[in-house]
Amino acid sequence: MIKAVFFDIDGTLVPIGSGGIPDTTKLALRMLRESGIKVFISSGRHPAWINNLEDETFDGYVTTNGALCLLGDKKSVVYMRTIETSDVDNLVKFVHSSDIPFVVVPAEGDLFTTDKDENFMTVTRLLRTPEVPIRAIEDAVGRNVVQMMVFAPKEEIDEIGLFTKVLPHCSGTSWSPYFADIVPEGSDKSVGIDKMLDYFGIDLSESMAFGDGENDMGMLRHVAVGVAMGNASDEVKAVADHVTTDVTADGVMNALKNLGVIK
Repeated sequence: MIKAVFFDIDGTLVPIGSGGIPDTTKLALRMLRESGIKVFISSGRHPAWINNLEDETFDGYVTTNGALCLLGDKKSVVYMRTIETSDVDNLVKFVHSSDIPFVVVPAEGDLFTTDKDENFMTVTRLLRTPEVPIRAIEDAVGRNVVQMMVFAPKEEIDEIGLFTKVLPHCSGTSWSPYFADIVPEGSDKSVGIDKMLDYFGIDLSESMAFGDGENDMGMLRHVAVGVAMGNASDEVKAVADHVTTDVTADGVMNALKNLGVIK
């Protein structure tokens, strides 16, 4: 029996580039809640960037790819893992010799970027994020940094040795060719899911997750039932237990009904 369902946001609950949740998905969320099933967000976004879920309520939020987990009030912290101080210090030095923009994501939510370029503008327009101020990278020092973002293609990230030389205690994950999320090594949506399940006293065997991106693969493998959206890549679909229709074609509702979670 499923007692907890975790949802990615972009490309899963909300079509990428869209500002809202499809009506059938809203109905599915309501039906889950009415059945007594806990409903959670599991996203790469920080709570300060979760601005596209309208008035939907959730029992908890696994954010920044598992590094910051909050209850439904978006204030009570269940779990937090920060980036190593030495990696932040290394990045301060690196930024002064590079023109690649980095977004810094402190736990408190006052996100900032070191610069803006076309990659940055493309992603923030696509995600419809709030305005991100430009600040000096030194503002990251001494902060509880739970995530960062680098706006460069994978080939350039590998060429500069970002995760071997500059940020050796971090790893990267992405669903776009324009940027990658930077998280503490070992941090993952599945880790955040475990923390949330422990808090609510729910067993992993009673969990389900929906996702569409590379950063969802860990949680789709981890939960009892992993569902890939029809708009996911073949790589993501390959690790899922079930593949549903696209986010714009009743994907969430279809999966929940086909799997007998709701009637």
